[in-house]
Amino acid sequence: MAVKDVYQAVLDYDEDGIAALVEKELAAGTDVNELLQAGLISAMDEVGKLFSEGELYVPEMLLAAQTMKVGLEILKPKLKDGGAGAASVVVIGTVKGDLHDIGKNLVGMMLEGGGFEVHDLGVDVDSKDFVAAVKKHNASILGLSALLTTTMPAMEETVKTLREAGLDKVKIMIGGAPVTQAFADKIGADGYSEDAPGAVELARGLNK
Repeated sequence: MAVKDVYQAVLDYDEDGIAALVEKELAAGTDVNELLQAGLISAMDEVGKLFSEGELYVPEMLLAAQTMKVGLEILKPKLKDGGAGAASVVVIGTVKGDLHDIGKNLVGMMLEGGGFEVHDLGVDVDSKDFVAAVKKHNASILGLSALLTTTMPAMEETVKTLREAGLDKVKIMIGGAPVTQAFADKIGADGYSEDAPGAVELARGLNK
């Protein structure tokens, strides 16, 4: 089963070789959803598991995520053609006043590897821009990142702005070095994760 080769390419960080493997499977008539689920998503789940067990670290996770992203870009047009079910939409970004993005970028790539459609707004994002993006993309989840204690209040402001806009059904997840579950509870967010694999599991749970 050559889908295993796609799976292994992610685990081997074979960014140069994965495109040819995915193209080969598509040409052979392999189901797009099988390639996505058994090839890319399963591989990123394994990467998350290895990270949680201390077998991999952030640089390796980034390499795996970048490799997955190359394969995903080839599959995306096929997914939009109806080859697989519509993905749940997540809007993510770093809050106003904060320019840190490495953790946020990793979470975005891991979410894509987990089967979500991700719209990354970048850094220093105003609360109103988050709300506008949630409406534009019909997102079911909003992910907020902050790495500075001084920008954590911007998370609270964004939660407040989203709720005032009447988007009560949108789930909000937060993360970043100074952020805690207690803070998530305080500002009315729906969940918190301390790392990227955890963010994928959290998003899956919130999406049920």
